[in-house]
Amino acid sequence: MTVKVLRRVAILLVSLVVASVVVFLFMAVLPGDPAQVALGVNATPELLAKTRTEFGIDRPLVTQYFDWIGGVFHGDFGRSYVTREAIGPQLLDRLGVTLWLVGAGMVVALVLAVPLGTFAAVRHRRASGTVVSGLSQVGVAIPAFLAGIILVQIFAVSLRWLPSGGWTPPNVDAGDFVRGLILPALSLGLVQGAVLTRYVRSSVLDTLGQDYLRTARSKGLRPFQALFRHGLRNAAVPVVTVLGLQLATLLIGAVVVERVFVLPGLGSLLLDSVASRDLLTVQGIVLVLVAGVLLVNFVVDLLYTVLDPRLRGS
Repeated sequence: MTVKVLRRVAILLVSLVVASVVVFLFMAVLPGDPAQVALGVNATPELLAKTRTEFGIDRPLVTQYFDWIGGVFHGDFGRSYVTREAIGPQLLDRLGVTLWLVGAGMVVALVLAVPLGTFAAVRHRRASGTVVSGLSQVGVAIPAFLAGIILVQIFAVSLRWLPSGGWTPPNVDAGDFVRGLILPALSLGLVQGAVLTRYVRSSVLDTLGQDYLRTARSKGLRPFQALFRHGLRNAAVPVVTVLGLQLATLLIGAVVVERVFVLPGLGSLLLDSVASRDLLTVQGIVLVLVAGVLLVNFVVDLLYTVLDPRLRGS
């Protein structure tokens, strides 16, 4: 077990290094001169050369990469080409907003998907189960940003129950923080919950046909009792895989949702940086997002061994 964990930690570290190289090279080959973008089209050649030296982009790519990645290990992502502000504190501040949104969205997805998917499987080929399956299929087809617009129209514009956007930190006003987080979390969670419901239903359906579950029912357990005691843990193994993918999807989907609800998260910072061609800031944000996806996959791998004892000795 310990060897397996250490092996996966090593794979994670290697993946992070490879990802950092790919992100750096991708940004390096993009057309455009950061010094020209920062100074404008009327800058003199002397000033451009001085600014390139200040940015460090006149050095070999290998030197630039090692300087950048060395700073990243110490929390220094460099300074913005446009605002000249430190990127690290901005990323840390914006990351907190994104994590709140992704975490709340995942809670919404799980609260919907686990009971509804289980119910749809138990009520398979009955009217109630068919209705749940049909609704989940409709939810899969709705993009998160469209769900956000619909929710704003209903709950913010028509009913005026919740704010249409904006962000209040939880340490400033907890009530406004919760009210401002509800609609963005729902727009993310409802769509991902619909996708997850389909997988939960399929996994539970497969578990219901297993011999050990029929044996449990033959001993006098009710269907729900047998499923709860002996089936859900086995059904959770394939669902965990999808859950890891869903977390990665939520992390990327938050980019658009933050724009819809005017949330100051990583997504908004990424879009603003792309618009202003602040490539160093974009580079840092993309690396953080990629690292988040790799970390989620690492945690999912570890959860396999917790849920399925057979994998511990394999």
